[in-house]
Amino acid sequence: MIAIVISILIMAVPVILAITLHEAAHGYVALRFGDATAKELGRVSLNPIVHVDPVGTLALPFILFIFSKLSGTPMMLFGWAKPVPINAWRLRRPREDMRWVAAAGPASNLLMMLAWAVVLRLAVSADESSASAVMAQMAQVGMEINAVLMVFNLLPIPPLDGGRILVSVLPRELAEPLQRLEPYSMIIIMVLALSGSLLGQLIRPFTSASLQLAYSLVGL
Repeated sequence: MIAIVISILIMAVPVILAITLHEAAHGYVALRFGDATAKELGRVSLNPIVHVDPVGTLALPFILFIFSKLSGTPMMLFGWAKPVPINAWRLRRPREDMRWVAAAGPASNLLMMLAWAVVLRLAVSADESSASAVMAQMAQVGMEINAVLMVFNLLPIPPLDGGRILVSVLPRELAEPLQRLEPYSMIIIMVLALSGSLLGQLIRPFTSASLQLAYSLVGL
């Protein structure tokens, strides 16, 4: 039981940071480009509490974690935070600026992955102790979850960030049909997420390459 509690704590910190700071980054960049909607609602904040979705950030990851521990199967980590409200028409250049607002989320995950890589490097270089071992495990989880979230959100499917970026750069005659798929895209996303192996085949090469780059940058 104690081991499970420690495992939950090791997982909770990097997962909550990865999910919630991703959303905060969207709000901050939107504010910089003229849309204060998220700011007015208190969502441009580093406080994870304002971004936590009770189901997507807490309940679902916890249930998946417990199920994997009890069944002995690999954990399929999946979750979400409360989306930051963005009003594109308040942006100074709605079409052009939206690509930067969308890119801010994956960029935040990239930076967090690199930060956790530094933590991992420091932990493995420290004297052997239970504290350094825990930090190494937490850093490993942090690197992996941020790599997965970064790559997953860059899939070219609206309303994922990659889809929004693609809509902003394509010619209008191509962007508009893609944008019309958005009401149905959550079905595609859920099928991919619940399929497990299919989603893994799509993103694994990119997550592996991202992690390998981060390891090499810190000398691991």
